[in-house]
Amino acid sequence: MFEHISHDTTASGLSWVLYNLARHPEYQERCRQEVQELLRDHEPKEIEWDDLAQLPFLTMCIKESLRLHPPAPMISRRCTQDIVLPDGRVIPKGVMCIISIFGTHHNPAVWPDPEVYDPSRFDPENVKERSPLAFTPFSAGPRNCIGQTFAMTEMKVVLALTLLHFRVLPDHTEPRRKPELILRAEGGLWLRVEPLEAGTQ
Repeated sequence: MFEHISHDTTASGLSWVLYNLARHPEYQERCRQEVQELLRDHEPKEIEWDDLAQLPFLTMCIKESLRLHPPAPMISRRCTQDIVLPDGRVIPKGVMCIISIFGTHHNPAVWPDPEVYDPSRFDPENVKERSPLAFTPFSAGPRNCIGQTFAMTEMKVVLALTLLHFRVLPDHTEPRRKPELILRAEGGLWLRVEPLEAGTQ
């Protein structure tokens, strides 16, 4: 498990995307081929800033994992003015609201078969018709996560270099999601890692 006192949300996001790719070897292999193709002429095999935009499928896999397992499953916001809901009810100014990112990301009206891991949900063509507030792993608005660009960059680099050198396999234990301040797995998230054979990297 990736862990660091100041990067626990990123560690959660990375752990869950590795878990999801371990359970879906066809997606993992497609990500690996994308990374191999990108770094084919790179010596040494390192990710540079301009490379990050050239990993579209790997990015889709990360986003779908953040949808299915948002590292911060809920946030709180205080209303700065009265909010009138569509049915006429009013949330008064000053009330503290708990917003479930996990619930939004699993709303079947927005995400059909919400428990299915499907990176194609984030194909640019599929994103066009969807509300930007349907996917908010980093919150939204003026108080969204200030580190979201760094977090996505970190996840892309770590995931790409991990898949370049290793195959990630599932453990036989099915994890139970443990929604606290950070979404973790009860008892830890266990995976098996195998080095790739020489010549396949």
